[in-house]
Amino acid sequence: MGIHSPSTRSSFNLENILIIGNGGRENSLAWAIQKNELVKKVYLIPGNAGTERINKCERIRIDINNKNELLEKLYFLKIDLVVIGPEIPLANGLADFLRKKDFKVFGPNKDGAKLEFSKSWAKEFMQEANIPTANFWKVNSLKEAKKIIHSSSIPLVVKADGLASGKGVFIPNTKDECLKAAESIFNGRFGNSGSIVVLEEKIQGPEVSVFALCDGERYTLLPTAQDHKRLNERDKGPNTGGMGAYSPAPLLTKDCLDRIIKEIIEPTINELKKRNIDYRGVIYFGLMITKSGPKVIEYNCRFGDPECQTIMPLMDQNFVFLLEKCSMGNLTGNEKINPSDKVSGCVIATSRGYPHEYKSGYQIKIGKIDHNDCQIFDSGTSLSENGKLLTDGGRVLSIVCQDKDFDMVFEKAYKNLKEIHFEGIYFRNDIGHQVRKNFSREN
Repeated sequence: MGIHSPSTRSSFNLENILIIGNGGRENSLAWAIQKNELVKKVYLIPGNAGTERINKCERIRIDINNKNELLEKLYFLKIDLVVIGPEIPLANGLADFLRKKDFKVFGPNKDGAKLEFSKSWAKEFMQEANIPTANFWKVNSLKEAKKIIHSSSIPLVVKADGLASGKGVFIPNTKDECLKAAESIFNGRFGNSGSIVVLEEKIQGPEVSVFALCDGERYTLLPTAQDHKRLNERDKGPNTGGMGAYSPAPLLTKDCLDRIIKEIIEPTINELKKRNIDYRGVIYFGLMITKSGPKVIEYNCRFGDPECQTIMPLMDQNFVFLLEKCSMGNLTGNEKINPSDKVSGCVIATSRGYPHEYKSGYQIKIGKIDHNDCQIFDSGTSLSENGKLLTDGGRVLSIVCQDKDFDMVFEKAYKNLKEIHFEGIYFRNDIGHQVRKNFSREN
C-alpha cells in the first residue's frame, strides 16, 4: 500500500525512533517503521520478548514515569520521533511533557486524550458538535443508575467512564444484568475509572473501525478495519480488548465512508480545534452502521489493538513520514494512502481465562511457520532466564497474514496457529467470518 503526496519525504532526521508500549500494537508499529531506509534504530520502552526479533529494534527497560531518567535516555539516544502507543501514558500527559522538552511526538496531549479517558466527556463533546451517537445518561451514583435503568423500556449499555483496558463496557440482555453491571462498576471493579457511569441506549448494526492521522488541522485516513471484541465464536461471551480483525472492511462503501467523513470525522476535528485542542496523533472512530446511518460508539486516542497489527503490513516505507508530519503539524491535506492489492487479517492467541483471571509463564513452542506475507507480533510475552519464550499476558500472540482475498488470508493464519503451542492457548476459529466466502458456521 503506497502513500502518495507531493511532499511525503521528510526533510528532517528520522534515524532514531522511540515507541512507548509493550504490546502487539507497538511491535507492529515498529515493524512498519523500520522498513524505511532512513530509520537506523527503533527503540521500544519497554517492548516485550518479540521486540528484538524485529529488524533494527531494541528494548529499553526503564520506567517512563521516572521523567528524569526518561529524558536522559532520549537525549543520549538522540531520538528524532516519539510514538506513544497505549492510552494510559497519553492520559497521564506524557506527550505534553515531551513536547515541552522539544521532542517531536506522535500522540495527543492530555486534553486530546480525554476523548478516550472520559466516556462522558466524549459523549458531551459529540452532543455539542452534533455528531451522531447513541442517547446517553451520565450518572454519579448507583441510586441514580437504578432509576434510569428501571424507567427504560429496554436494557441499556453500561460503561465505566474511565480507562478499563477495553473491559469497561457491558452489553446486558436484561435489566437485571444492567443493574449488576452498574453495581459492579460503582463498587470499585475499575477503581477510580468507575466513579462515573455512562448509560447508553442500545443501537444495532455492524461495527467498523476508522483511523484518522491528524496534525491538529488536517488529517489522512488509514485503511478501514473490523475487529471481533467478543471472546467466543458467533460473537458471544464477554467483551475483550479484541480477538482478531481484518482490513479493509468491505462493509464500508465509498458513499458510506464519505458520509462518515462529513458527519463524524470532520466535525470531530473541527470541534477539537474549536476547543483549542491541538490534536497530533491518531483518532480511532469506533462506529456502528445503523439503519439510520453511522454512529460513534467510542473514540480512542491511539491505534486500536488488534486493528493496528492488521493494518500495519499494508503500509509502505513512507508510513513513518506521515507520523512525523502529524507530530509537526505539517500534513498538506493531500496525502493519500493508496489501496493495496492485498487484504490483511489477524487472529489473537490468548491465555485460558482471559479476559478474567489467567496464568502466565507457560513456554511457547513455535513450529514451522509460513512467513510469506505472514507476521507474528508478540502481544504478551517474556523470556525466561535461559531464553525460552513464555506467555506473559492475556493476549499472547497476534498472528497476521496478507493475501489477495480473505479466505486465503485466514487459511494461512489458522495454518500458522496449528504450529503454535502453549498450555491453555485459546483463539476463535471464526475471525473474519463476515468476509470468508468458504466459511461455514458449522466449522
